[in-house]
Amino acid sequence: MTKTVYIKTVGCQMNVLDSEMVVADLKRHGYRVVDTPAEAELLLYNTCSIREQAEEKTYSALGKLRDTKARHPDKKIGVLGCMAQKDQEVIFRRAPFVDMVVGPGQLHSLPQLITNIDSGEGRQMAVSLARTDGKQATVARSHETFDPLRDPSMRPTPFQAYLRIQIGCDKFCTYCVVPNTRGPEQGRSPSEILSEARTLAEQGCREIVLLGQTVNSYRHRSEAGDTDLAGLLEQLHEIEGIDRLKFVTNYPKDMTERLLVTVRDLPKCSPYLHVPAQSGSDAVLKRMKRGYTVGDYMEMFERIERILPNAAVSSDFIVGFCGETDEDFQKSVQLIERCRFKNSFIFQYSVRGGTKAAERLEDDVPREVKAARNHELLEVQNRVAREDNEKLVGETVEVLVEGPSKKGEKSEPEAAAVQMTGRTHCDRIVVFDGNRRQAGQMLEVHVDDASSHTLIGRVRTVELVSIGIEANG
Repeated sequence: MTKTVYIKTVGCQMNVLDSEMVVADLKRHGYRVVDTPAEAELLLYNTCSIREQAEEKTYSALGKLRDTKARHPDKKIGVLGCMAQKDQEVIFRRAPFVDMVVGPGQLHSLPQLITNIDSGEGRQMAVSLARTDGKQATVARSHETFDPLRDPSMRPTPFQAYLRIQIGCDKFCTYCVVPNTRGPEQGRSPSEILSEARTLAEQGCREIVLLGQTVNSYRHRSEAGDTDLAGLLEQLHEIEGIDRLKFVTNYPKDMTERLLVTVRDLPKCSPYLHVPAQSGSDAVLKRMKRGYTVGDYMEMFERIERILPNAAVSSDFIVGFCGETDEDFQKSVQLIERCRFKNSFIFQYSVRGGTKAAERLEDDVPREVKAARNHELLEVQNRVAREDNEKLVGETVEVLVEGPSKKGEKSEPEAAAVQMTGRTHCDRIVVFDGNRRQAGQMLEVHVDDASSHTLIGRVRTVELVSIGIEANG
């Protein structure tokens, strides 16, 4: 008998990939995915702990299930992901009707936990060891990868897929929970990665995005030798059917000349680099324990400009971090204006329990100041992005078509023409009038207009020229 599961995912690309794999595993155990909690026997919430707002949204969503669970006690509710690893028993105290708490390193155990509940064993918890619970190798083994299982139906588009090459992080930025929720940094075996990439190609995927917390720090050591990200890209480049390779998120100090030259020399590697700066102030970066100065970041950026002059670079910024002054903030404004990022993800700092910032630094920037700085920095970034996108008006760009845009999805299914969307090699979003059959194709699109986030164009058509033939009548 088919069982039903509903899964809600918030947070980063890692969580999106984790949910795809959880669903693939559950389907092997007789489940099918449904669209609403009301239809589901199993309700799963794959969570994020990077910001307070994400956690509170999850607790709010869980609170709405209290009455549902009371009316339907056989429904099972599970909290997965980083919040599960971080909060553990706190989740059961705040939402006592939850049946399972499962950290990101233990997602492979989900089917067994469900069996345990069905056998009358009560609430279940599966979390990995904390960083201080043993030697690094022991802790690392408790954060198991869960990567061979894939389910194309869970992807926003079947032509693009995430592929995890690294788990965990050893950078220990003072504001970040990831080293605790996802454990020590570990590079996956190149043979496993290549095998999974071939599977994705067989499934019709044309673009792969390699994932890691600091993906350009990737290393795998074996008797056969060491493999870094550049070497891995060289191997992935040979896989037939894969047309584009991207990788996120990068760490500034590990953006080596060798890696940049590899991206330049391999046609499938997209000239798109996401390299978070987080702040334009050395004083703030030091309190964040980012491990580099603004001068280091600019040295890296100038290296990118020299080797990949047409690359698109995006960034992350945190505003209102502990002790950030108006002068510190203006230095972040100046960094965006100098680097002219394609886009930046801008966040207001929120205290995360278990981090060094929570223990040692005062959250002394008022909420209204954080909000104002967030708004100002976003305005600067949007202006820069719009100006640079407008320079592409009149140009022709190659677009991997993903499918209908949000506007196109509202069109009738039988409509002959709908607005479609896709991305350039530099990861710029492009919309154009087309048809659903174009999904998955590489098309040449002439850019007619631009905004901060989107290029607007039309498919370039081949002009038919008649030579030496005169038309009669």
